[in-house]
Amino acid sequence: METLEGAELCFPHLLNTSCRKLKPPSSGATILHILQSFICLLTVALNLLVIISISHYRQLHSPTNLLLLSLAASDLLVGLLVPFQILLTGACWLLGDFMCIVYYIVDFTIICASIGNMVLISVDRYVAICDPLCYNSIISLRRVQICVCLCWICSAFYSYIILNDTLRQPGRHNSCSGECVVVLSYVMGTVDIVVAFIGPITVIIVLYMRVFVVAVSQARAMRSHIVSVTLQPSGTGTAKKSELKAARTLGVVVAVFLTCLFPYYYPSLPGQETMINASFVSFEIWLFNINSCLNPVIYAFFYPWFRTTIKLIVTLQILQPDSCEAHIL
Repeated sequence: METLEGAELCFPHLLNTSCRKLKPPSSGATILHILQSFICLLTVALNLLVIISISHYRQLHSPTNLLLLSLAASDLLVGLLVPFQILLTGACWLLGDFMCIVYYIVDFTIICASIGNMVLISVDRYVAICDPLCYNSIISLRRVQICVCLCWICSAFYSYIILNDTLRQPGRHNSCSGECVVVLSYVMGTVDIVVAFIGPITVIIVLYMRVFVVAVSQARAMRSHIVSVTLQPSGTGTAKKSELKAARTLGVVVAVFLTCLFPYYYPSLPGQETMINASFVSFEIWLFNINSCLNPVIYAFFYPWFRTTIKLIVTLQILQPDSCEAHIL
C-alpha cells in the first residue's frame, strides 16, 4: 500500500509533503500536447530564420529590422520555454524552488521585453510616417541598438523587482513539494498591470492611431493628385509607400500581440492577489507560443525579403563566400 502511494507522489521519500502526480493525460490532452510541441518547433525554426536573415545579410541591417530581430529573439525564447512549461503542468516540478523562481523571472523578462519591443516598433513607425524628413537623424542604427539593449536590461531588472519577495524565500507559496507557484500581491499586481500593460498599450494605441490618420490623409492626397509623387523633389515630407506598407504589416503584428497579451494580465484586473501556477502558465505560454509562431508567418506574407532569405538559407546559398552582400531588397 505504501509502495503504491509512493508511486503516485512526485517525491516518494517525502510521503507527508510531496505533491501527487497528475493522472495519465487523456487522448485529447495528448493530442493537445503534440500540437503544442509542433507549434513550439515551428516557432523556434521560423524565428531562427528571421534572426539568421537579419543578422547575416547586410542589406537588412536597418533600424526597423533590428527591432524585428529583437522581437524574433523574444519569440524564439518563448518557444524554448515550452518544454519547461510542459514540465510545470505535469504537477511535478523537479528542478527545485530556486529554479522555479528563475523560470518565472525569465518568463516575465521575455514578456516585458516583447512589450518593450512593440513600443519601440510603434515609435519607429510613428517617426517614419509622421516625420519622414527627420527619420534618419532621429532613428539611427546606433540609437536603436542602445534602445534594444536597454529594453532587455530594464525588462530583466523589472522582473527581478516584481518577484523579489518570492526570490528571497523560494517556495514560500507552495502547498507541497514539487509545486511551482508564485503569488503577486495586490500592490505588485497593480504596479505590474499599470507599468507593463496599461502604460505601454496606451502608447502603442495612441501612436498607431496617429500613424493611421496620417497614412489615410497621405493616401487621399495622392489619389486626388494634391501631392504628385513623380513631381516631388527628393526631401519632401511624404512617407514612402514602403514605409506605409511596413506600418500596416507591423500594425497587424501589434494587434495580434495585444490580443494574446490581454488574457495574461486579465487576472490582475479584479484587484486581488494573483496566483501564477501551472494552469495559468500553461494558458499564457500557449497564447504567446501561438503569437510567436504567427509573427514570422506575417512577415512571410508581407515582406518579400523574408521569402527571399528563406530560399537562400534552405538552399544553402547562405554558405557561399560573400553571401552576406547578396541583393535582397
